[in-house]
Amino acid sequence: MMALSLTACGNADSTAPEENGSGTQTAAGSYTVGICQQMQHAALDSATQGFQDKLKELITADGGEVEFEVENASGESANCASIINGFVSSNVDLIMANATASLQAAQAGTADIPILGTSVTDYATALGMDNWTGTTGTNISGTADLAPLDKQADMIQELFPDAKTVGLLYCSAEPNSSYQVGVIKPLLEEMGYTCTEYAFADSNDVASVTTSACASSDVIYIPTDNTAASCTEAIRNVVVPAGVPVVAGEQGICSGCGVATLSIDYYELGQLTGEMAYDILVNGKDPGTMEIQSLPTATKMYNPSVCEELNITPPEGYTAIETTAE
Repeated sequence: MMALSLTACGNADSTAPEENGSGTQTAAGSYTVGICQQMQHAALDSATQGFQDKLKELITADGGEVEFEVENASGESANCASIINGFVSSNVDLIMANATASLQAAQAGTADIPILGTSVTDYATALGMDNWTGTTGTNISGTADLAPLDKQADMIQELFPDAKTVGLLYCSAEPNSSYQVGVIKPLLEEMGYTCTEYAFADSNDVASVTTSACASSDVIYIPTDNTAASCTEAIRNVVVPAGVPVVAGEQGICSGCGVATLSIDYYELGQLTGEMAYDILVNGKDPGTMEIQSLPTATKMYNPSVCEELNITPPEGYTAIETTAE
């Protein structure tokens, strides 16, 4: 007797995975995956691509098929909700929510369809969960993009030991950005820096808030922040003429306006999320029991062009961020 379980996989065909005694599947089925990306910028784009590439590779190798419905919310929470509602209506087999607003919309939109987040800093904060244990106990799991904040603070001290003031620049509408600032601020203050928060509400006041930060800061720190990542040109146009270096929480922001970062690889993060999706779709794993995953390493990187403009020479051990020639 064989029991076939297709929990929350309404579009999977009758060739659903069979499991042997060791839990190894014999064949994949046919699946539809909805991807809601909060906005377009380098880090999120890389995570989405890595997710698609890995999941397609795994399912195709196992004899199955996967179709992706990719939607971009253009930075609007209301768009995230509409996209998720569309996925729920079409009964996709899994939702990949790329960034916090997408994950929150997915959480509100369905308690049945499996959800995997990616490019999310802290799941307890994003999902409003107390007594965090590493798993959600719901239909949600995913991957986190947070590089160690203590090591980011150490990097600021390594690069700018003579600095006195650090401006913490972030979007107040992004809870995970507020979380990062709340963690790194006391770490920097213990090192002797005076830290001031400069929060912008949205992209409309990025330039003015950055100008205020430059006026009173020796160094600016920007956490992994989607709004900042979409406004790096505006930030660069302020910080470089002012001669104030930016240390960023991830590579995409650094490549646009920063001098250095301790960053994960977002394509690899997407691939890790794709592996989790395969386990859910093909192996029948319950996302509620799957621990939130993160990459084991982060890389010190520097932006050659901004460093040159600000006459900054990074110490040994920093990798240059490659930029594509126009």
